[in-house]
Amino acid sequence: MADLFLIAIAAFGAGVLNTLAGGGTFLTFPALVYVGVPPILANATSAVAVFPGYLAGAVGFRKELGTLERSSLIRLTLITLLGGLTGALLLLVTTDDAFSTIVPFLLLFATFVFLFGPKVRAFAAARSRSEANEGALGLFLVAVYGGYFNGGLGIVLLALFALWGWGDLNKMNGLKNWLSFALSAISVATFAVAGLVVWPKAAVMMVFAVLGGYLGAPLARAIPARVLRMIVAAVGFGMSAVFFAGLV
Repeated sequence: MADLFLIAIAAFGAGVLNTLAGGGTFLTFPALVYVGVPPILANATSAVAVFPGYLAGAVGFRKELGTLERSSLIRLTLITLLGGLTGALLLLVTTDDAFSTIVPFLLLFATFVFLFGPKVRAFAAARSRSEANEGALGLFLVAVYGGYFNGGLGIVLLALFALWGWGDLNKMNGLKNWLSFALSAISVATFAVAGLVVWPKAAVMMVFAVLGGYLGAPLARAIPARVLRMIVAAVGFGMSAVFFAGLV
């Protein structure tokens, strides 16, 4: 019961964070490892726990998605699915020991990406002089990362879109949510078929993540964005330090 309580609280907090500013993975993944779930299974189960929120986000931006050409949206989705599947398959052939070694660096990378996300996006926009064709290779590589470990995925996607010359942030957010949903769908399906998901814990976490996401909306309107970013960064750096120290 203590373990279920801990992962439920972590999932609720992740739902709140994802609604406010993102970064829910910084809570769900370490909590699962702490209660004894092996790192690779924890990564897969964490992906399942936060999966429903991506669909809600995509639905919320359906108007902006409708401004994209259908052929372009289909092309980008297929590239994302292929990259996400590749990343998920790479996770399947990674040992727990190897993944435990990589995890602190992944968490640290995701934290820096999150903390400096706006600057990264602005830099990418400055490097792009005009509207460009959507780069298949860049999207594929980002999707591989997302299928393997999706911390900070949304910020990386927004920076990529800025490099393409996009300037409409609503359209960018709409596509980000849709591609995140597509990527998570193929990853979750792969993890489920491979038997990597601890379903009892995943089910509990999904319920509380959705609840946290719903209740987090009022907080999003009340807390300054800078404060939220610092809170998430503190959690990310803290979890990175814990994993580097081998305390989890």
